[in-house]
Amino acid sequence: MPPHWDDLRLFLAVARAETLSAAAKAVRKDAATLGRRVARLERDLDVVLFRKSPQGYALTEAGVRLRDRAEAAEVALRAATEGIAGAGQAEVDAGLTGQVRIGAPDGCANYVLPQVCAALAGEHPGLDIQIVALPRVFNLSRREADLAIGVSAPTAGQLTVQRITDYRLHFAASQSYLADAPPLDALDDLHHHRVVGYIPDMIFDRELDYLADAGVSRVALASNSVAVQLNMLRQGGGVGVVHDFALPFAPGLRRVLNGDFSLSRSFYLIRHQSDTRDARLNRVAELLVHAVRTEVMRLEGLI
Repeated sequence: MPPHWDDLRLFLAVARAETLSAAAKAVRKDAATLGRRVARLERDLDVVLFRKSPQGYALTEAGVRLRDRAEAAEVALRAATEGIAGAGQAEVDAGLTGQVRIGAPDGCANYVLPQVCAALAGEHPGLDIQIVALPRVFNLSRREADLAIGVSAPTAGQLTVQRITDYRLHFAASQSYLADAPPLDALDDLHHHRVVGYIPDMIFDRELDYLADAGVSRVALASNSVAVQLNMLRQGGGVGVVHDFALPFAPGLRRVLNGDFSLSRSFYLIRHQSDTRDARLNRVAELLVHAVRTEVMRLEGLI
């Protein structure tokens, strides 16, 4: 028997939040009930959907496949109800005015949000959009931002979390640097190269510790800013990990070690739980998630 939509809805909440506690807040159920529903879904489908650990719930390959299909069903369901809700939505869209502040890590803020927010402002002339680009976690309880984009899903606080999209990263270097540098055919060769990356003690989220996955211990040129790192690489500073979505903005760089090293990370939309009752912010959040997801895919050459 195929699963009911409500089971899939709860499954998506856990898949996006990556913890039962955060997902429970998003769907307004207690964590124990949510855990039982996920376990029942796994029994009904006779498949393991999550790898469970003290750190949270990580999707298995089967879970990723179900997530993609459930998200497609979610989109179809939304489209089917658009005609019914169209009049009400038109009223909300007409009311998209005033200020919205979006906090984001500077990679997203520099290379994704400018074009996304420019398009939103064009469609909604009464909306004033502010982008706060800071290499740290935003405190929504202190109202540092109305909406925040993060690289990991928080597990504490009165927050709702939604996974926006995955993105990919690879090593890259400039043609001018590679022309005079030693061979770079395997990860072990990095020991003979200048490495560009984050200042180690200023990495504010473990998901940004890219070089640890490559076994790199020394960073010769470092910054807490993704944009600064990218410009160091463009100037021939060395080899560093670059977001694939940033490469179109740096045509002088090319990916290296593709077969040996590739990372996948995720962006999450994080909101204060009390704001989910605000129809205007709900609509802005919906538009932002769709636009960021589409723009990342476009920049990565997937669409």
